[in-house]
Amino acid sequence: MRVVLRWNWIWRPMASLPLTPPLTCQHLHTLNPRPRLRSFKIFSRLNSSVVAHTSHPLSADVDRYLRCSMPQSSPLRVAVLLSGGVDSSVALRLLHAAGHSCTAFYLKIWFQEDFENFWSECPWEEDLKYAKAVCNQIDAPLEVVHLTDEYWNSVVSYLIEEYSNGRTPNPDVLCNTRIKFGAFLDAIGDMGFDYVASGHYANVVHPCADCLNEPSVLELSQDLVKDQTYFLSHLSQSQLKRLLFPLGCIPKDEVRRLATKFDLPNKDRKDSQGICFLGKIRFSEFVARHIGEREGIILEAETGDFLGKHRGFWFYTIGQRQGLRLPGGPWYVVEKDVKNNVVFVSRNYFSIDKRRRVFRVGSFKWLSGLPPSQTSRLQCKVRHGPGFYDCSLQMEMEGDGQYHSAVVHISEDDQGLAAGQFAAFYEGRTCIGSGVILEFWVDQSFPVCTKALEIARMEDKSKIGNPVKIKVKPDSPQEASDSAELATAIRPPSLCSSSMIQNFFPRLTGAILRSNFVQMWVFLVHPFDFSGAADGKLEKMMVIICLTCL
Repeated sequence: MRVVLRWNWIWRPMASLPLTPPLTCQHLHTLNPRPRLRSFKIFSRLNSSVVAHTSHPLSADVDRYLRCSMPQSSPLRVAVLLSGGVDSSVALRLLHAAGHSCTAFYLKIWFQEDFENFWSECPWEEDLKYAKAVCNQIDAPLEVVHLTDEYWNSVVSYLIEEYSNGRTPNPDVLCNTRIKFGAFLDAIGDMGFDYVASGHYANVVHPCADCLNEPSVLELSQDLVKDQTYFLSHLSQSQLKRLLFPLGCIPKDEVRRLATKFDLPNKDRKDSQGICFLGKIRFSEFVARHIGEREGIILEAETGDFLGKHRGFWFYTIGQRQGLRLPGGPWYVVEKDVKNNVVFVSRNYFSIDKRRRVFRVGSFKWLSGLPPSQTSRLQCKVRHGPGFYDCSLQMEMEGDGQYHSAVVHISEDDQGLAAGQFAAFYEGRTCIGSGVILEFWVDQSFPVCTKALEIARMEDKSKIGNPVKIKVKPDSPQEASDSAELATAIRPPSLCSSSMIQNFFPRLTGAILRSNFVQMWVFLVHPFDFSGAADGKLEKMMVIICLTCL
């Protein structure tokens, strides 16, 4: 069997473009997507570690995963955003299995050139290597598109401005709205593609052929944990009408199984984390490079005590714990004085009376193009994840007669609301739009004492003196009792019994929650039935859980 390492097919008018990738947005406008004119095969020697595969016959049981790939409408011409990760690669293979004609596009939006001394190789090259290998399996064309300038102008500059003003923007929402389904859609607008697809976990329901005037609808994916409608909630109807999300009908674990079934070169690759344009760069390094540092003071919100210094308020967001470097914690950022560069912290961030359930939202964008007909029985997400709140909107009309903002009432208390983040709104499983959380909290900001506010306004902060010696936070009687039992629970396994741990477990749950330990373990372990477990296995499991939480 002959294996050919082929990079892609790229159709061009004769002599109109150089024959070397990558392409720019301007180049894309000159591409001819139809093979009527003379075409060129571009061969490129890939890294020796990449092995090209021949396509395998598709087994029949893959057909049940094609519901979100519009197999009934094949063949369509689909532009597939390919990142080199597992999700987008499986999406490409599903669309190919559904009978569509697919062209893959890799968007280069990295800024690692600014940090070239941090490593010897460019991290994006690994992503592109995998993208090439995935396309080789099905002989799909692959185009590399530079959108670095567009990303800087539309997303990064906005991030820098928002952080400089003390707000916490969401780059993923902006990237989807302005780059992946904004600048990229504009760039391929005249290339004849029917849809643009990606590996997002969401579902778009398009109107039938007889009712094309109806809007397309964005719905939750089948996997509510991985669901990404929150990141897509600020799209316009014109953008949504052109999108396909093949993974919207498939749970994440099934996507991994499909990657193995397709024998994808990146089937064992871990999911990417962090902000897409930074790669391995820590966000604090990026902020320091582009905003700089300015030393300020850290004050305890309840007492006004001077606890230490920080690098600049823009490095911190409400609810943040890491990076404060204060003993006797855990400490949390609860408020910021942007004008005076002061950060207020507290060890009581999770106190019930400090939570908020009312906030304002502005800069609305409704996916249908119109605000909802009813605003009293909606659901709301204030962050990515499976959690929803029941909510109602009290729309506020501006002088021009338009509703540009609203007061949101959620059904439960929330402690992590941050100005600049997005709030997405839903009617059942349908995402109807989103808005930006504003600074105004309707008298629900974390209470900062008068002394702390007066110190923050001092012009000469050298008069404050040295930081106070931080005392360890005393436990309440109940916390002390739970701590004693926790110490007993993590004795060597030979000293514990199953019955003792079973009786102790409800108290352990309370201790973890009250002590602000890692709460996820509670939800993962609590439903288990320990009654049939052998003593040794059970005790070892509980010891691992206790030590992990601590």
